[in-house]
Amino acid sequence: QLHVKPDGIYVDGTLGGAGHAFEVCGRLSEKGRLIGFDQDAAAVEAAGERLAPYKDRVTIVRSNYCHMKDELSRLGISRVDGILLDLGVSSYQLDTQERGFSYRYDSKLDMRMDRRQTLTARDIVNTYSETRLFHIIRDYGEDTFAKNIAKHIVQTREREPIETTGQLNEVIKAAIPAKMRQSGHPSKKTFQAIRIECNHELEVLRDALEDMIALLAPGGRLCIITFHSLEDRIVKTAFKKAENPCTCPPEFPVCVCGRQSLGNVITRKPVLPGQEELKENSRSKSAKLRVFEKKEI
Repeated sequence: QLHVKPDGIYVDGTLGGAGHAFEVCGRLSEKGRLIGFDQDAAAVEAAGERLAPYKDRVTIVRSNYCHMKDELSRLGISRVDGILLDLGVSSYQLDTQERGFSYRYDSKLDMRMDRRQTLTARDIVNTYSETRLFHIIRDYGEDTFAKNIAKHIVQTREREPIETTGQLNEVIKAAIPAKMRQSGHPSKKTFQAIRIECNHELEVLRDALEDMIALLAPGGRLCIITFHSLEDRIVKTAFKKAENPCTCPPEFPVCVCGRQSLGNVITRKPVLPGQEELKENSRSKSAKLRVFEKKEI
């Protein structure tokens, strides 16, 4: 979907294990270039090893993709031929017990993608007000039982701090009626909500989209893979606005606001994983890919 040109400049904004980046590098000539961003030190190290065969055309930056414009400017780059974001938590982060992302392990509550930041999931669970916790779990987790979960968290922490994922699991389980725990793990939505809050994921995405579209050269593509409806809605709305930014009332016969379209949404409906991919990677089940292409001038 990126339509990689051998001599192009491409950005992977969420490098992770460098799976996507490796595929892009394999299509680049010696004149091509890939810049990879990740705020996780472990991901940066792993990606460096994975991309070692292509080190002559790869630059890895330890930073959040929201700083892409400034970081590329420091590298002397003002336009790129394609940008990819694969949002959500990497398999490495989920499977590393001590990172505290997963409800499948009992470990310290952490959930920081960038361990340089001070705010952790433990801080959120133990210091946020009941009202704030309710809004986070309801809005970011879209959990029907958000109010009761927030109430149980506050009641539990009054007795003792909630330090681990295992403790939080028990609190959530107690807040959800037994008959409603059958479809999936009861903690899934709340853990998602706390992780999103901890890493400011939705604000980062919302704030970065305009810059990323502006960075694209004519014909360049922005490809974004999302994993839940909140992210997908933000991407869909931003792409639609970039394609048709006109603010004139519908009854106006001609546009007078002067806002010009920046390009076209390539994916009228999101691209979903096929059966083959689902067999290989069950975590791709909720993935949706949307693509925007910058207008030729």
